[in-house]
Amino acid sequence: MQQLKARMDAICDEQPFRTRYFLRDLTTGQEIDREGSVETPSASVRKISIMMAALAAVHAGKLRLDQPVTLEARLQKDVASGTYRYMTPDCVIPFRDVLVNMIITSDNVCTQAVLERLGPGAMDEYCQAIGMVGTRHRGLIPPLGIGWDHPVEATASTTQADQVNLLHAILKGTTEEAAAARLHCSTALCQLGLQILSWQLLRNLIPNLLPFGTKVAHKTGRGRRGRMDAGIVYDGDRPLFILAAATDWVPDTMPDGLPGFAASFSTIGRIARAAWDELRA
Repeated sequence: MQQLKARMDAICDEQPFRTRYFLRDLTTGQEIDREGSVETPSASVRKISIMMAALAAVHAGKLRLDQPVTLEARLQKDVASGTYRYMTPDCVIPFRDVLVNMIITSDNVCTQAVLERLGPGAMDEYCQAIGMVGTRHRGLIPPLGIGWDHPVEATASTTQADQVNLLHAILKGTTEEAAAARLHCSTALCQLGLQILSWQLLRNLIPNLLPFGTKVAHKTGRGRRGRMDAGIVYDGDRPLFILAAATDWVPDTMPDGLPGFAASFSTIGRIARAAWDELRA
């Protein structure tokens, strides 16, 4: 693993921005990281924990997957991701489909609808309860127009270690009732959560250099300071490794004139490919 870490760190060192990651080999349990416990803006990667908190509320009988949700016009204002900002106001879809769109298209209309139903303070309470000690949820969605140099406290934040631990807990929860209970869920709800993550449509980070068709259950993020992704990578149907990675302080334009987000995509894609090549061998 130390040889893999050296290779991944070398990829990160090529860029002028920060790249943080945490990697867990699911075959051996070994881990490597680069500033994996440093709080970093989470952007939409936080929606994994939002989804699980919502599924916990379903398990507790506070919400229902089939309950109708009206996506009101007020939720469509000042949002920068997803498709429902363009849909006819006041359309009604089941809560299950709200969760699906929050994850697979990172829809912020749907995200606000979920967070409003969970209630103020619910996300930090849930994350602390399940051991995500480096994760903070701040507000419904990040404010538009926030500066590139905003402090980490201005938006939701997390650590790469927290994201890997959460994904591993969900994976275990799909087959172990005790593991599911630690997420305040059932195995069936953990299975649904993992399935939704595997339907992800935004595949330009962890999956972008993996072989075509590789299964990755993940959630991407787009923040003002960088891009991020956290996911379980499969070799066929076998979970191979879990990787969470985030770029930070990424300039809008790189020294070669290309956009910074493209360098983020490349960097995270390359470290994921390095892990794939090493851990499949």
